Amino acid sequence: MDYLEFYGLKEHPFSNVVDNRFYYNSPQHSEALSKLKYAIDSKRGLAVVIGDIGTGKTTLARRLLEELDETRYEATLLVVIHSSVSSDWLLRKFAIQLGVSNVKSSKIDIIGQIYERLIEINESGKKAVILIDEVQMLRSREIMEEFRGLLNMEMPDGKMANFVFFGLPELEEVLSLDEPLKQRVAVRIRLSSLSESGTIDYINHRLHIAGAQNGPFSEDALHKIHEYSQGIPRLINTICDNALLEGYLMKRESVTEDIIETVAVDLGLKEESL
Repeated sequence: MDYLEFYGLKEHPFSNVVDNRFYYNSPQHSEALSKLKYAIDSKRGLAVVIGDIGTGKTTLARRLLEELDETRYEATLLVVIHSSVSSDWLLRKFAIQLGVSNVKSSKIDIIGQIYERLIEINESGKKAVILIDEVQMLRSREIMEEFRGLLNMEMPDGKMANFVFFGLPELEEVLSLDEPLKQRVAVRIRLSSLSESGTIDYINHRLHIAGAQNGPFSEDALHKIHEYSQGIPRLINTICDNALLEGYLMKRESVTEDIIETVAVDLGLKEESL
């Protein structure tokens, strides 16, 4: 037996792996999706989502991608995993993800291929959408200038390509590397942490998706989870997962405040009392 069976769960409710089945449509995430879809549908060109670590940027990006109907959008998601990306590599990646075949080697030729592909996409009645996560890692003036160049590609009804940048607060500094690009941001969204009621709703939502009939967390425990997580979804998940394991090891049917206190110490979120 593990804690799933002990607490009547069908699967782990608090994994930090992005899974759209567990997506929690908080008021701010719902509003963010509406604004991003508006920016895309009206072909505004560039939208930016900024948030601290663990506030759900990647989750929002995946959700947005999932909600963009393939019959209406040519959409793709690129996650930046290191900072040594060159503008040549990035343009080649865009070309491939937009469906360009036989991508050429010259940067000028690749830009031409992207332009021709964007014309095809727009003339087919679709909108081209490129979502990029962890954009703060692209600390290059040259890359920002390339983005500006792509945003200069227009048709009478708006931009030919729609970009949505997701990143940490440092993304503002990266955008400032090219002031004209920064001025092209049509929609700017800042994600914040969850309120206490939002934290509780988030926990109960994930438990419900995982098959819980009754939430194992006491009311005091839920308040403590919010206190130590500060409403940051990633930390909420980590605390809850550890608390369920601790509760199971102690054979406690209810996860109470003292268990959360123990977990907070173990995770370095609280200093251990002497």
